[in-house]
Amino acid sequence: MRITVDISDEIFEDLCALTGEKKKSPAISKAVEEFVKRKKAAQFGKMIREGYFDYPSTAEEIEAADR
Repeated sequence: MRITVDISDEIFEDLCALTGEKKKSPAISKAVEEFVKRKKAAQFGKMIREGYFDYPSTAEEIEAADR
């Protein structure tokens, strides 16, 4: 998908430095992918904390089984 994005030069330079990319499209794509991954992980963590998943074993039982 092609889009137009307005980003300041300073922010784009930081983006390139942080992503390790030199070109615009790969830098923006990598940043967006990372953002989506982090948001999904945060949502999953919230679901776990709120009890959306029922685990049949306790943390201690799982740790004992790993030994």
